[in-house]
Amino acid sequence: MCTAIRRINYLGLPIGPPLPEGWNGAAPPPRTVMRGLRVWLEPLDAERHGTALFNTWAADREGRIFIYMPFGPFDDASAVRAWAAGVQHESDPQFFAAVPSGGGPALGVASYLRIKPGPGTIEVGWICYGPQLQRTPEATEVMYLMMRRAFDELGYRRYEWKCDALNAVSRRAAARLGFTYEGTFRQATHYKGRNRDTAWFAILDSEWPAIRDAQERWLDPANFDSSGQQKASLSALTADALRNVAREGAVSG
Repeated sequence: MCTAIRRINYLGLPIGPPLPEGWNGAAPPPRTVMRGLRVWLEPLDAERHGTALFNTWAADREGRIFIYMPFGPFDDASAVRAWAAGVQHESDPQFFAAVPSGGGPALGVASYLRIKPGPGTIEVGWICYGPQLQRTPEATEVMYLMMRRAFDELGYRRYEWKCDALNAVSRRAAARLGFTYEGTFRQATHYKGRNRDTAWFAILDSEWPAIRDAQERWLDPANFDSSGQQKASLSALTADALRNVAREGAVSG
């Protein structure tokens, strides 16, 4: 693991490990489709996705999905289309709509944000799934596709996840996917008239190959029985992956 390497400079002071040879920054994410086995991510389009998003979000009768979101809930489809029209051309955040593979109605959204190609950092956020997408292999594949693009296609070094520190569901999701908790920034921001302490999580490029393998093993159709029940949990697979990375880092350090 690269971050375990210890170096001492000519003054006898510790300094960080070198960047990978030839690394000159990451690339901005393109506004193109990401295709998976179960789900596709299409650049958000108000006319194409707006009504379907309203319908899928409206299935959450209690409005739970918007409790920790800076936007929503919406009164009608036209309000969702207006919101989508206002963000669909932004480069940061860059929104994608999750649809069934092969095309179909939108089931939720997610975005890249705080995109910094120079230092190689990028965040995933604004994740808002309708009930039909929540707690499904498709939902996990959305996150896998976005990570794969960021690390494998664009060359980012750090992939971040931030959430309201009180959002237990989001914190569990981050841990399940392989993110490492790095701390909480108190009174980091505010939204909907209330304070937000922000919990920070991240995956590093040195951790990604092991996490990618764990996610791919979990997403493999062979990991599910005839009734759709998982055989191995993603939480266990990613925890094992991070332990292996830590052991390898300790040895190399």
